[in-house]
Amino acid sequence: MTYTVPNGLSQDQRDHYETRGFACNIPVFSTDKVAQLRHEIETLEASHGAGANGQDLNQYFRVNGHVVIPLLAELAKTPAILDAVESILGDNLLVWSVELFIKEAHTEKTVSWHQDITYWGMGETNDEVTAWVALSDVTEQAGCMRFIPGSHKNGIVDHEDTQDENNLLSRGQQIAGIREEDAQMGALKPGEMSLHHGRCFHASGPNRSDDRRIGLAIRYVTPEVRDGLPGRDYAMLVRGTDAARGWVNIAGPRDVFHRADLSLYDKIIQDQQATLTAGAEHDIALYAGKEASA
Repeated sequence: MTYTVPNGLSQDQRDHYETRGFACNIPVFSTDKVAQLRHEIETLEASHGAGANGQDLNQYFRVNGHVVIPLLAELAKTPAILDAVESILGDNLLVWSVELFIKEAHTEKTVSWHQDITYWGMGETNDEVTAWVALSDVTEQAGCMRFIPGSHKNGIVDHEDTQDENNLLSRGQQIAGIREEDAQMGALKPGEMSLHHGRCFHASGPNRSDDRRIGLAIRYVTPEVRDGLPGRDYAMLVRGTDAARGWVNIAGPRDVFHRADLSLYDKIIQDQQATLTAGAEHDIALYAGKEASA
């Protein structure tokens, strides 16, 4: 059985998101459901560890996994998540990307201070929300996210590419000059989620706990985000309608790594590549070879 969020977010949660750029500790899944989902993910790791089509499994976990992995596509359609996101973005919702961020126990992998939409080719839109769902106990020790309240009210700021091998971001991109004392921690219990604005400054530290830190990041957008933008991009309609038709709508995968879905995956990566790697001085690891990003 899953938890539900009646009528989406409460007024206090909506106000918190509007003023601070994020909202935390929103219940989505029960403890039993989280255990089931973790088992399904770890079974997928055991059975498809080699990946597919010349790419390792991490490539698909970190970039557009909903195109080729049915579990990730279905999780993006979870009613409790959609109800909460609808409270912010309105009736018509599409999924741009689904990603798994996994930090193994006692590892130094981090995510540096950044804004999500910096390299996504969406401009400075307010119509993108990231839902980040904890599928393990995401404590401060485990490297939970932390946020700078109110930072979403600014535009996109300069980021520098570090290419740090311990940074989980595709370019190791980071914002300089952040005052850590201003940060608010976003610790989550298993089955809880946070929502954050695409311009909100956020980061996460290393996992110094005894368990894996497993987080599911789902990027939701509205049909209007693509208005007037060049090029072509793809999204999966999960609620309402897309009358604007700026996105190429996709339906979700047939099966795990179905050949037709893998072909579509390559097409999407090809079309997204120029935007997501623009200005990078080095190859982006997740976009090298068949090319990718997050």
